[in-house]
Amino acid sequence: MMESKFHTFAQPIQSIPLPERFTYPFHYTPHPLCVIAAEETQAYLKERTEWREELQTGKMFGVLVVRTPAGEVGYLAAFSGNLAGKNVHPFFVPPIYDLLQPDGFFRQEEEQINEINARIRTQQASPALEDARSRLQSTIEYCDFVLQAAKDLMKKRKEERDRLRQFPLTEEETALLIKESQHMKAAHKLTKKSLRSILEEDQAKVDRLEQEIEQLKQERKRRSATLQRKLFEQFRILNARGEVKDLCELFAPTSQGTPPAGAGECAAPKLLQYAYQHQLEPIAMAEFWWGDSPKTEIRHHGYYYPACKGKCEPILHHMLQGLRVDENPLLADSHRETKLDILYEDDYLLVINKPEGMLSVPGKGDADSVYQRLSILYPEATGPIIVHRLDMATSGLLLAAKTKEAHQNLQAQFKNRTIQKRYIALLEGEVPQDEGEIRLPLCPDPLDRPRQIVSEEFGKPALTHYRVLERTSGKTLIAFYPQTGRTHQLRVHAAHPLGLHCPILGDELYGRKAERLYLHAEYLAFTHPITSERIEIQKSPAFPRCPMP
Repeated sequence: MMESKFHTFAQPIQSIPLPERFTYPFHYTPHPLCVIAAEETQAYLKERTEWREELQTGKMFGVLVVRTPAGEVGYLAAFSGNLAGKNVHPFFVPPIYDLLQPDGFFRQEEEQINEINARIRTQQASPALEDARSRLQSTIEYCDFVLQAAKDLMKKRKEERDRLRQFPLTEEETALLIKESQHMKAAHKLTKKSLRSILEEDQAKVDRLEQEIEQLKQERKRRSATLQRKLFEQFRILNARGEVKDLCELFAPTSQGTPPAGAGECAAPKLLQYAYQHQLEPIAMAEFWWGDSPKTEIRHHGYYYPACKGKCEPILHHMLQGLRVDENPLLADSHRETKLDILYEDDYLLVINKPEGMLSVPGKGDADSVYQRLSILYPEATGPIIVHRLDMATSGLLLAAKTKEAHQNLQAQFKNRTIQKRYIALLEGEVPQDEGEIRLPLCPDPLDRPRQIVSEEFGKPALTHYRVLERTSGKTLIAFYPQTGRTHQLRVHAAHPLGLHCPILGDELYGRKAERLYLHAEYLAFTHPITSERIEIQKSPAFPRCPMP
């Protein structure tokens, strides 16, 4: 079994040094051995003509470089989810738990749930329910008609009585008018009671039939929840220390509390599980996308991507215990000795040229940030100080306030869109139009934060104007003018197929990693909160216009 999953490299690899530590899966540069393993896996995929149509729709694959107890270095390959309706294929490692096995409890219980679904559909479309609803609707319309006719008659008779009362009346005539009014009110009350009785009877028939459907839905919900939990318990996840936890245990401490659908079925957990089960030492890992991009997420054919956090972070945190793993590079204080570049300052505000790789405000851990620096430099400052934010990987102009009043004024200018901003970016690919706008609504990916997705249903409006500055060697230097300030707006609008379909160079979330993210906030214009003077600041990016690939 192991021989069919463990692949030796087709080319000599003796000259390629092994990494000292295992890959940090959420932020990495693929090791040369992973690149070779991925290329060999991709060559295998190209040969599978029977999968061509499915692969075209897009799927994530992963490779894991491993070393056998005898010291031989090779690799394993895996896919996320299932492929061609199966979880098991000769070239790839098997799933941690095969929920598609025909005799397994999952398939058996799934059949029961499918049977309930069929019963629900049958009862929802039954003639008895349709007739009961139709009769109820007819009764409602009949009752409305009768009551309205009675109201109209009562109104007409009241108007007639009011007209008669304008003339002298005998006591007997007055009494007759009062009696008529009382009689009509009593008759109307009896009519309403009688109609309500008919309505309640017809409503009860509908309720009985709908209650049967609701009971089936509740049974389906209960069975699904039980099945899901039982399924998650079958995923017995190993780590390098030989410790085992199921998915329910791994996700219990998280904010969501329960595993999301599809947890444990991604490529990375499959690869590590197989390696541990067969005494293979994990050396390095990488995941790549193959095929078209999904409609909401941004994935590019052949690009490498970090592991997803929503499904995989708790799992991989456990599975990597016992391995020497690379540090998260985002926590490295690469600018600890870098002095803040202050471009403008007065008693009320300042503008900083933020270096790429520094946080605007503190995040998790104790990584350096502009806010921390300014809090030390200006201990007398009041208010939140930072007026707006730039992504950690983005360089450029950042506006800060020394007083609470200045901060509120500047934030209002951002909200009212009276502050002008211009970003410079270098894109992979050539944008054909010289200028234009991008309107793609954005929202966070709930299973892979901080990644953003395009969603017409849940996204907030996002608008970006752009102007091409230069096209050179398959790259585009571009100016972005964001009209809204959504998270990752420029990065998604550049990379998405419905946007420019040209990711920003160095964008490892939506494109591919480089020495940095080639995005720089170059220009800022705002009204001074105290003097009302129009302030304009410009700082060109430090990166070259079109670096060599």
